[in-house]
Amino acid sequence: MESPMTDAAILDRTALVAHARDSIARGSKSFAMASKLFDAETRERAWLLYAWCRKCDDIADGQDHGGALSGVTDGPARLADMRARTDAALRGEATGDPAFDGFGLVMRECGIPARYAHDLIDGFALDAEDWRPVSEADLLRYCYHVAGAVGCMMAVLMGVDPADEATLDRACDLGLAFQLANIARDIGEDAAAGRCYLPADWMAEMDLTPAALMTREARPRLTLLGRRLAAMAAAYEESARHGTGALPPRAAWAVLAAAGIYGDIAREVARRGGAAWDDRVVTPKREKLGWVVKAGMQVIGRARRWPSATPRPAKLWTRPR
Repeated sequence: MESPMTDAAILDRTALVAHARDSIARGSKSFAMASKLFDAETRERAWLLYAWCRKCDDIADGQDHGGALSGVTDGPARLADMRARTDAALRGEATGDPAFDGFGLVMRECGIPARYAHDLIDGFALDAEDWRPVSEADLLRYCYHVAGAVGCMMAVLMGVDPADEATLDRACDLGLAFQLANIARDIGEDAAAGRCYLPADWMAEMDLTPAALMTREARPRLTLLGRRLAAMAAAYEESARHGTGALPPRAAWAVLAAAGIYGDIAREVARRGGAAWDDRVVTPKREKLGWVVKAGMQVIGRARRWPSATPRPAKLWTRPR
């Protein structure tokens, strides 16, 4: 039988949750809105996990809740610090950082396998090494590390059995869809920071180079690649929806809302064509609210519309086991 929490522990958890709530409010309006659809316990746990993911991302890129990349020069040292504090939190040790302490708390509460946290950090390691994808499979492997692994952690947080590989595959697919949308939207911002996540194979097909990627002459060919990313994001988004039958109704509501809101980023990139990188693509608040309503209706018929028994498309990349 578990011993009751002391008053100090309760206050500590309350403070960690408050920090996490502020973090998601600053870092992602889309995820903050979707998180409101969870029940209170799941919502707080989602905030705690988000705050750690956000902090690790900021450590890796020298940011503060996103924004312009600063171009860090001490990537390996930052990565070592991130790993050390994460491992300490996983052992239940206090780190003095609410993002890491809250992460340790939610990992213990939900029994989330630590491998997914390590997989995420391995994604940050790729960026620290100035890694570039050569093939589409390389791109998807990177997307798994920086987003698909988070999808798996979120699924377990929402009650999915860690041994339910089929549902975790669908959760990973949603993370892949989100990251592909991010990459499509941020091609210009990444280029300005000296990064390129477009596979070298794709670039060669279009006779493009990173140095010339954002030139006026390259824009028609870049548009084709942006739309290719958007189409991939749509395929993984659709696959992910087949996993919502394994979730409680409110969790499925939040997931379907987030899928629609984030999916609209990729769809807008495709719609804008060559103008997609003239200014940052966002999903307006009224459209986010529209997805909240639409997702609420989708929850009711999700088992019929997206049967969990439907085989996952063979053409989709499969996460490492």
